[in-house]
Formats: sequence, structure tokens, C-alpha cells
Amino acid sequence: MNIITTGIEGLYIVEPKVWHDDRGYFFESYNASDFGREVAPVTFVQDNESCSTRGVIRGLHFQRPPHTQAKLVRCVSGTVLDVALDLRKGSPTFGKHFAVELSGENKRMFFVPRGFAHGFAVLSETAVFQYKCDNFYNPQSEGGISILDPSLGIDWRIDLKHAILSEKDRHNPLLREFESPFLFV
Repeated sequence: MNIITTGIEGLYIVEPKVWHDDRGYFFESYNASDFGREVAPVTFVQDNESCSTRGVIRGLHFQRPPHTQAKLVRCVSGTVLDVALDLRKGSPTFGKHFAVELSGENKRMFFVPRGFAHGFAVLSETAVFQYKCDNFYNPQSEGGISILDPSLGIDWRIDLKHAILSEKDRHNPLLREFESPFLFV
């Protein structure tokens, strides 16, 4: 696998080695030993999958301590713009985001450590999105930052006037209204 740094400590793009032949392709999407050595020593405990249509934006979500989650995300089919926002107090990149295009074609994955909000926008007709989490989902710990916050400077690559958001995501606070429980260590 090829590991690409992002300029924000802890965020990595993971490009798997893909073998192609006349039958199709094969790649190893996750190997705990290699991942722990090359990216971060995590133990994933939950896998999730969603299917969404063009214009859907999910995010920017996080879990508050003690239920924080690191995630390894990928788009199995279709194309998404995946975004991570640094919420760690004391981080030199607090409030900064990084965005990467993930698709079934490029097979890239994105590692988002604890202390980040995460979201994605669907750029294709449909997209199947998978993510591994290192902590179990806890509904009382969920939170979010508004994807509509202009101070974030995120180009979601879709017209936000026509974006499809959950009712909950329409009411997430702006970053300046948020008191972060995450610390940069």
C-alpha cells in the first residue's frame, strides 16, 4: 500500500496495491499488521455501509469522548468528495479541513483519526460508502458541525442550494459556536 500524507497530522490517504488480470482485479483493503505499522495502531470494531444518491451530503459528524472514533473510509462504487475537519484543541490545524475524492475506480481510502469531524458529498448518480470504526456508535455522543459554515471554506463540489441533507445535519452548529471536547496530543 502507498501512504500519502495530507499536511494535517494524523490524516492519511491509503492507496492499495491493485492486481489486474483478465478476470478483473484483486486488492487487500485492510491488513491490521501493515496498517498498524504504516498508518496507526488501531483496532477496528465496527463496519458500516451507506448508499446515497447524487447531491447527498452526510456530515460533518463526530462522536464525543469517551466514544470518539477513528475511521478508515472508502467508496466502493461511485464517487464522493470526502472531508475531514480538525477539531482538536491546541492543534496547529484546528478548524482546517482536508478533502479527497474517493471512488470505486481509484480505490483510495482515507484514515480519519479521533478528534476530527467527517463527512462526504456524493458526486456520482449513486455511491456505496464503507467505513471501519475503532469504537462503537453511541447515539448520545454524536455531534456535528454545519456543512454550510462559510468559515470552513469547503468546496463540496455540488450546489449547496440543492444538497440533500438530513434534518439533523441542517441544524448542526457553526464551528465558532462549538466548544471542542477533543485535545491535540
